[in-house]
Amino acid sequence: MPGESAVSLGLTGKELFTIEGLGDGSSESVTITATAEDGAESIFRARVRIDTPKEAEYYRHGGILQYVLRQLAEA
Repeated sequence: MPGESAVSLGLTGKELFTIEGLGDGSSESVTITATAEDGAESIFRARVRIDTPKEAEYYRHGGILQYVLRQLAEA
């Protein structure tokens, strides 16, 4: 979110991230729980970046590879 960064949130990149609230991809923000190797948790909000209808379609299909494979299977 504005004014936040990995440094300000105390993130190292080695955390396990749990994302809640994405739903069908139409959410504007989600809640993220970052669990460090020592078990410490940091909870913060993040903006969702599914910007185009095509990106939303890829998300609903489970990713671009699954989307393409489904399109090929239908042909």
